[in-house]
Amino acid sequence: MTSTSTFTRTHYTGRSTVEIGRVSMSWKPRVISVFLLISALTFLVLILALALGKYEITPIHVAKTLFGGGTKLDHTIVVERRLPRGILGILIGYALGIAGALTQATARNALASPDILGITQGAAAAAVTVIVFNSVFGGAVWGKALSEGLSAITLPLVALLGALITAALIWVLAWRKGVDPFRLVLIGIALSAILHAYVMLLMVTANIRDVGAARVWLSGSLSDSKWPDLRPVIIALIVVLPVVAWLSFQLHAIVLGSQAASGLGVSHQWGQALLLLAAVVLSAAAVAAAGPIGFVAFVAPQVAMRLAGTPTQPLLTSGAVGALLVTFADLIGRSALPWEVPVGLVTSAIGAPFLIHLLIRANRRTNA
Repeated sequence: MTSTSTFTRTHYTGRSTVEIGRVSMSWKPRVISVFLLISALTFLVLILALALGKYEITPIHVAKTLFGGGTKLDHTIVVERRLPRGILGILIGYALGIAGALTQATARNALASPDILGITQGAAAAAVTVIVFNSVFGGAVWGKALSEGLSAITLPLVALLGALITAALIWVLAWRKGVDPFRLVLIGIALSAILHAYVMLLMVTANIRDVGAARVWLSGSLSDSKWPDLRPVIIALIVVLPVVAWLSFQLHAIVLGSQAASGLGVSHQWGQALLLLAAVVLSAAAVAAAGPIGFVAFVAPQVAMRLAGTPTQPLLTSGAVGALLVTFADLIGRSALPWEVPVGLVTSAIGAPFLIHLLIRANRRTNA
């Protein structure tokens, strides 16, 4: 008994395909080139972030410190203070970029990112509830007992719960013999406004100390980041990325539309639900780690799609663009001005004009 295996490599328009027996893999060289270029830029920005600050260190000394050299002070500043902040920014950027690519691709709408849909706001509302719960409801006996119970639950789990509840509510309200992308966006924006009002109500009724902690967290800040803060994002990426890879065929089928997906044997609604769940987990982990960092999930997939020249949002490239955006925004926020600006404010300042640009562009296409 003998067996043979064949290895062939073919080229389609802008795409390379490798076939090993019955298994085939295809990719666009341009997508890989853009991914590697963005990753290299992110690494350079990270080195600058490790070097710049109140105590400046040359990039050469940064490299020596990372490999075990340098003084004890250099090690404390680079490895214990700045490196966790830089790595956390990269991980959060990857999580938000991929989450945005998933929601935009499954909803087939550029506005369908977790922050615009209200998923991020749902995670933030749940987390702020935990932060200020004792000062708002702790006066009552039941409030004190419940506050102690909530304090035992970690912030990532609470943020995930808030994001899941919000996503489920959006899904149910947007359902009309299937999920309509336009209704999904409108309902998400409305729920986001309601949740924002709820957060403001908590801030008004809480004590000053808790309000200060919640305000810093809501601005989306990487300051005072420590190594344990990386855990929720790392766990989310480790769990979600293999699932998304397994669902890649469903994702590509869903992008083609419900009829095409059904023709390919893919359950359109189940595929949308699973991919949205993956995006919710990534968004909640990012929010739990550093607070809501706005517009990264919205901007990164659109920039990645234009750089890579693909008709849909490339997942890993979207993650790489998100990582670069968060890392660069954090560097600008803590070095461009005499005082530190939270990274969430910087990304919002970048993302809001981009949103206006997309809306104007869409309006021109409609009128053309």
